[in-house]
Amino acid sequence: MSDRPESDAVGRDETREERADRNWNEVLQELRVLQTGTQILTGFLLALAFQPAFADLTGGQRAVYLTLVVLAALSSIIALAPVALHRVVFQQGAKPAVVRYGHVALITALLTVSVLMVGVVAFVFDVVVGGSAFWWALIALAVVILALWVLVPAVIRARAREKASPR
Repeated sequence: MSDRPESDAVGRDETREERADRNWNEVLQELRVLQTGTQILTGFLLALAFQPAFADLTGGQRAVYLTLVVLAALSSIIALAPVALHRVVFQQGAKPAVVRYGHVALITALLTVSVLMVGVVAFVFDVVVGGSAFWWALIALAVVILALWVLVPAVIRARAREKASPR
């Protein structure tokens, strides 16, 4: 592979290795943000089991709770997977593959965390308010996440592509 700089879609002149390093640093920053939020949600969920009112949960609420605990663990495992891969293949010349893996893992972790966040808030609404509050909270947050995490980025991406394509 040549060490000569090449220009990418956004006009940066960097080698393949420099691009991989830059992209890996961006993945790490996003992992840090995601992991912090996941750790807070996980801690909250784990602390609930040791509260006196936990004994008052219905069987359905306990099933939702345990599902949320598994989702919290799963989201942490997925978010940490790129770091584990990086450690295993460190200095093996696989940085571009690690970055691609990190991208897929982050998207997967974001999906998992979105389900986790919606679930935790809906669970709290169910325990505190009861009735249909679970569903209202679930639907409202799902709509907000879809709008901010899917719709807005899709619109921005489409506009950027329109701007970049020659007419």
